[in-house]
Amino acid sequence: MPYLKSADEIRSLVAKLNKANTLWLDTEVADYDTRNPRLSLIQVLDDCTDLTGESVYILDVLEQPEVVAEFIEEIMINPSIEKVFHNAKYDLRFLGKKKAQNVTCTLEMAKTIPYYILPLPNYQLKTLAIELCHFQDIDKQYQNSDWGIRPLNEEQIEYAYLDCIILAQVHLRLLELSEKINFDALSEDLTLLGDEYIELEQQWKLLKSEFEHLQERIKKAMQAQNLSETSYFKLNSYERTTKKVPFSELVRLVETKDLDLDFDITLTKDMQKNLGDNLQQLAVDTSKTSSLRLTSKQGEDEE
Repeated sequence: MPYLKSADEIRSLVAKLNKANTLWLDTEVADYDTRNPRLSLIQVLDDCTDLTGESVYILDVLEQPEVVAEFIEEIMINPSIEKVFHNAKYDLRFLGKKKAQNVTCTLEMAKTIPYYILPLPNYQLKTLAIELCHFQDIDKQYQNSDWGIRPLNEEQIEYAYLDCIILAQVHLRLLELSEKINFDALSEDLTLLGDEYIELEQQWKLLKSEFEHLQERIKKAMQAQNLSETSYFKLNSYERTTKKVPFSELVRLVETKDLDLDFDITLTKDMQKNLGDNLQQLAVDTSKTSSLRLTSKQGEDEE
């Protein structure tokens, strides 16, 4: 677990990392909750099989903008190196932003996997690590610690290098799960898929009906018992205010007040019918969209 502070040490490492195929990265940011956050650490792992932390490098880049710029130039912008982050949008704020290339985000990967394959309450790295990789006792209390102080304490350094190890293992498991949802459409057995679809459709209808009925019972029971909250639920009320005006009144106001109110209006079928031949006098921008809808023949038979 090398902890590199000097610019020369970091530059030497960057020259080595420049040859890697994949890097797993994390950052720690000082003053993260202010208008002027400062990049404090860059953590890098170049060997996903390492569970000891020996292949994790901690780069202390606080107040070293030239070193960060070189890291961005040599690593982040390099399209031949895959850079893996969790919630990459946050880290990229400090590491190249839109210039960064070949970036993989495990948060976005997890979101693409259907819930029935990855049934998790959230996609936080800690949750993924525990559920997918069976990591235990992941302590995140130092995540929001003061990363602007120097020297960093041992607990902060321990926390900093651990995230890369966790990230790499989560990434590998997500790659495995992603394979499960990949399929060759040309070789799919539509009979088998159809049987599975119909079976699940019936189960879904039953569950949906039961779920909606249960929702209504709970809402009515809470209202009757004058409860806004239970150990399971909160009952929130909301009002939607809609303001309508005759179109002729709007036109009159725009003309009399000389208002700059010009925007496109979607013409419904009724509006087009009412306009009739007058529609040809308008500069109509026509666009078409198409989509596929799957319907069950069993449902058609019931109609």
